[in-house]
Amino acid sequence: MDAPSPARLYASLAGAALVAFGIVGFFYSASFGSPGDVEEAFGMFAVNGWSNVLHVLTGVLGLYLAGYASRPYSLCLGAFYVGLALWGFALGSGAAILGLVPVNAGTDLLHLALGALGVAAALATPAPRKRGKRAAATA
Repeated sequence: MDAPSPARLYASLAGAALVAFGIVGFFYSASFGSPGDVEEAFGMFAVNGWSNVLHVLTGVLGLYLAGYASRPYSLCLGAFYVGLALWGFALGSGAAILGLVPVNAGTDLLHLALGALGVAAALATPAPRKRGKRAAATA
């Protein structure tokens, strides 16, 4: 199990928040069109069924990996969400990534913050020490 670290805290908190946000998003829009009916959760985040599934899946993955692979999760999820945010900024408000996941300024800023925090948490967490043959033999 991973020791307490910024990456483990990030994986736990971001995972829980993403699952909650994804579930709440289904109350606003559960449309799986291309992009289908897009609503604004909390009046500022563009959501549809695809974005809700994305958030729930990445959140569940974070909760699952928080105990033993929090650093790789934080780094990979952070890079993924930074990329998603940059893609959303490039497309502009009202567009949809791959014609499925809607974007607007609020969503892009949320993804950018989530991604930057993930990368920062991964970088603030020391890499686990690899146990060599000598260390394993004496342990």
